[in-house]
Amino acid sequence: MALYQRSSGLVQRRTASQNHGADGGLDDRDEKLANGEEEEIDQDSKETRLTLMEEVLLLGLKDREGYTSFWNDCISSGLRGCILIELALRGRIELEKGGMRRRSLTNRKVLCKSDQPTGDVLLDEALRHIKETQPPETVQSWIEYLSGETWNPLKLRYQLRNVRERLAKNLVEKGVCTTEKQNFLLFDMTTHPLTDNVVKMKLIKRVQDAVLSRWTNDAHRMDRRMLSLIYLAHTSDVLENAFAPLSDDDYEVAMKRVRELLDLDLDVESMKEGVNEMMWAVFSAMTK
Repeated sequence: MALYQRSSGLVQRRTASQNHGADGGLDDRDEKLANGEEEEIDQDSKETRLTLMEEVLLLGLKDREGYTSFWNDCISSGLRGCILIELALRGRIELEKGGMRRRSLTNRKVLCKSDQPTGDVLLDEALRHIKETQPPETVQSWIEYLSGETWNPLKLRYQLRNVRERLAKNLVEKGVCTTEKQNFLLFDMTTHPLTDNVVKMKLIKRVQDAVLSRWTNDAHRMDRRMLSLIYLAHTSDVLENAFAPLSDDDYEVAMKRVRELLDLDLDVESMKEGVNEMMWAVFSAMTK
């Protein structure tokens, strides 16, 4: 059974008012070195470099309230998918070779390519689990294990706990959010309201531009991180937050182009030259 299903594809547009309020060490240069290529580094990421996990969480956080929607049950597995892609982009893990029969993405195993620490606690914890697990497991299995959504009691030790809280603390350390306590009648909850709106607005603008002014009509010409962010923000049910401020016409164009990306044959796309197969395997596990 597919790990993640949506009953009606992209969610219907909510009003802007409903959505309002809503790394350390080594980074993607590792992947550039591994590929023997240099890519343009986004100026914004130089200022406040965020991981894919932090970007997805930031899109989901309500600006003033400082927490994600209580009704969002998709973001947990989405963040685990982010972790796998982040490790792949940093050259730490890879997908096993497809072989002569070209097995589907979801049937191929995740292999440890390098156990060099990334400097990010969550990434290094996941990398350690992947390295120590024999025989290797599939992408879908790892998303289930890391999120604790497995029936196998022997695999529960792989669960990454308090991921949202730990990522929110990273955003606090980077000056994007702050920490507050809020009372909800029966319990107190730690929240992380936005303090630096510029970082989030730049992130939203980059997502919007990727499917509007910088649209290439070719997934393989898109920046890998942005392509991953669009897929994983969608499966985490937070992509809508980036498009809510758009005009009706731009919104319609943006959603149409996102749908084009989601409707791609992921196995076929993963066979093209120069791709990162782990990315497409995570997309496949998250969107089927």
